[in-house]
Amino acid sequence: MRSRAAEGARRSASGAGSGREEEEEAVMAAGHGPRICEGECAVLKRGDVFKAVAVLRRRKIIFEKQWFYLDNAIGHVYGTTFEVTSGGNLQPRREVEETTTETKEAGTDNRNIVDDGKSQKLTHDDIKALKDKGIKGQEIVQQLIENSTTFRDKTEFAQDKYIKKKKKKYDAVITIVKPSTRILSTMYYAREPGKINHLRYDTLAQMLTLGNIRAGNKMIVMETCAGLVVGAVMERMGGYGSIIQMYPGGGPVRAATSCFGFPKHFFSNLHEFPLSKVDSLLSGTFSTEMLPSEFEDNALVEEESNGLVDEKQTSVQETEEESITATAMEVNQTEEQEKMDINAEDIEFKDNKEKDNKENVREKQRKQWERRKKLIEAAALLTEKNADGLIVASKFHPTPLLLSLLEFVAPSRPFVVYCQYKEPLLECYTKLRERGGVINLKLSETWLRNYQVLPDRSHPKLTMSGGGGYLLSGITVVLDKGKSDSSNLEALKMEEPSSKRCKVQDLQC
Repeated sequence: MRSRAAEGARRSASGAGSGREEEEEAVMAAGHGPRICEGECAVLKRGDVFKAVAVLRRRKIIFEKQWFYLDNAIGHVYGTTFEVTSGGNLQPRREVEETTTETKEAGTDNRNIVDDGKSQKLTHDDIKALKDKGIKGQEIVQQLIENSTTFRDKTEFAQDKYIKKKKKKYDAVITIVKPSTRILSTMYYAREPGKINHLRYDTLAQMLTLGNIRAGNKMIVMETCAGLVVGAVMERMGGYGSIIQMYPGGGPVRAATSCFGFPKHFFSNLHEFPLSKVDSLLSGTFSTEMLPSEFEDNALVEEESNGLVDEKQTSVQETEEESITATAMEVNQTEEQEKMDINAEDIEFKDNKEKDNKENVREKQRKQWERRKKLIEAAALLTEKNADGLIVASKFHPTPLLLSLLEFVAPSRPFVVYCQYKEPLLECYTKLRERGGVINLKLSETWLRNYQVLPDRSHPKLTMSGGGGYLLSGITVVLDKGKSDSSNLEALKMEEPSSKRCKVQDLQC
């Protein structure tokens, strides 16, 4: 099935953004809304290009062939548009009203215009000289228009396209916006889609809706999308409820989650649990004993014993040196003093090194105990088996993940599985139908089309996304294991030929 509800949901003007975004930015620029603070994460926007950066003083930022510092942006409202001046400084841009006293001259068609590269009188050296003088991008664009011999012969649409192209190249304008799910998902999908398994922003929105994400929920999230799905769920829940993130390997990846800029109390409700411990938790053999802590204890004992040995060795060396210096005291008294100073410095250096090693070991032990405590808390939440929902969006095959994680979900709760390809979800759909315990199973494909909305030239954009992946959604119900097992056996018998059934019955007798 194809979900065509997304068609027309995103109708944006070409190069200008949607009207809703412009209204939000205008409201923020008027002085309302949160302000840019040092140490936070912000998103730079130029046209349709986004980049997430940390707001730090005297840190050089390179974005769209421009370099600048964010020092002057601190304290301004999110959504403010800045101009890049000489020295990489940012200044809030003041909108200049365009004078419309003169009637715009335009041609009827572009058939007689030849693109031979000779229509522009200004050379690259002239433009570079204008930039060195500190002339702003708007004035440079105006001079390019005045020195173009073919500009007045172009049609009105071609003139607008020319101005837009030159502004993008010479007008160094940057907007700083506050991170959100929509902005970060758009940024990742445009810059690094492989890191988020080609999860498109409209698909993520449908996952949050089908999963019934709301404040106070207890959600299980299994994703390998750099933490984007976890961040989207945290933003929707608003710090209320609990989230259990299932992760493969040594630890969870939360690169995108850190870009949201959540307060600290949001992370107190975020738990993590390794996938390798799920089977032992379901079978009741889960143990909280962690070998790394034992290894740390052994390492601490070894460090202390090595320190004692080093002290003994240094004491032996000191006695030998004292005997040598006593016999050679009459030869040179200055050399003896230098050697004693060097030995004292060596002892102090070794003592400081031993203290640092012990502190590092204790710090590692403290982190190990914190991880163990979090693991116990996550295991206690999972063993209750009353989660309010399940979201899976990983690069692994979804069938074994879903079948095992559904055991922790309470009845009458939604679940959503995302996959870039259809075939794994078809297999998962079949397994769930055979297993039972779920209703309202739906396999859908997300589809999105962007529109250009401009006077007399509104049409679908020529370039659009080929596919946004597939979603498998459903609702859990109480599973009667006895009935499900008998129904599965009857179904298998009905599928087997009569001759095979006779042979099986004879063998059982």
